[in-house]
Amino acid sequence: MTAIIALIDQIAIGIYFLIAAGILFALRRYLIFSEEYRSSYFELERDLARYRGANALTLVIFLIELAIIVVGIQLVVVPELLDQRRLQELLARSRAEDGIFETPVPAPPAADLGIAPVALPRSVDTTGQLLPTPLPTPTAVGTIIPADPPVGCDSPEARLQIPDNGMRVFQPVPVVGTVFTDQFSYASVEINGPSTRGSFQLIDDQLVEVREPAEFSLFVPAGYEPGEYQLRLMVYDITNTLKASCQVNIYISAPLPTLTPFR
Repeated sequence: MTAIIALIDQIAIGIYFLIAAGILFALRRYLIFSEEYRSSYFELERDLARYRGANALTLVIFLIELAIIVVGIQLVVVPELLDQRRLQELLARSRAEDGIFETPVPAPPAADLGIAPVALPRSVDTTGQLLPTPLPTPTAVGTIIPADPPVGCDSPEARLQIPDNGMRVFQPVPVVGTVFTDQFSYASVEINGPSTRGSFQLIDDQLVEVREPAEFSLFVPAGYEPGEYQLRLMVYDITNTLKASCQVNIYISAPLPTLTPFR
């Protein structure tokens, strides 16, 4: 369908010329048959002339409607498709550029306990001994800043894992969590803060249940003033009743400066 719309947009001028020629031809036939209708004396000839004139007039109306359809495709459908394509490219570029969004924290210096290292005697053979493997240090989700406790979030039906409460957001981040309820209808992701004048503003609608933690939306902080915001997830059933909600506090800031290594 997209290819057909693109083809119509490319050859629209030729279509307009054909439509105009068809309208002139049909109008000429209508005038001819109208004259035949007025000059005929026999009822059969008059009926035939009237029938042919009506067909010519119907053709004129059809061609005008066809021209209106082509104009609508050029002025409405094509710009809408272009906007959707630009939005998809923007989201794809945002996802491609979305890397690790946690702030690197330098490791604390090792405590000096005043114990000198002791070398093992050469006679001790450590071959074949099982040595404990250090566990990896868990990585925090983004930069967490002290914030008010989340509101709701006590039910698995509406739970936000990313963004986490107190998270600093300065680039596009996926919205990860769970969204479901009995007789699920839809869910909404909303934000409230300095840029929304104290009221919650819709970011995205979620129409599919997510029963296991997974990404179901994308939050792009571009366009919002820096400051503290409330991000909430609202889950509704088919009666439009709020069944569960989860509200966390986030901080929108400018992109953090990149550390440049000194040589």
